[in-house]
Amino acid sequence: MASEADISGIVYMTFVVGKDGSIKDVKVMRGIGAGCDEEAIRAVKNMPKWKPGKQRGRAVEVQYNLPVRFTLSRG
Repeated sequence: MASEADISGIVYMTFVVGKDGSIKDVKVMRGIGAGCDEEAIRAVKNMPKWKPGKQRGRAVEVQYNLPVRFTLSRG
């Protein structure tokens, strides 16, 4: 849909990496529409587990903000 509408830009995401490294609470902070927001959510949710954050030697939850850039390539 985005390629048909000639839309590109950056979708700003936020999510939490849990104590076990799993991704949760995925949200769009600022989107561009045309299906890009949904695709960015899908991509973040399907990421493999991360290494959890550590504080004083213990695993802790960490919130991240991630920009996802969408560009059109013609070919």
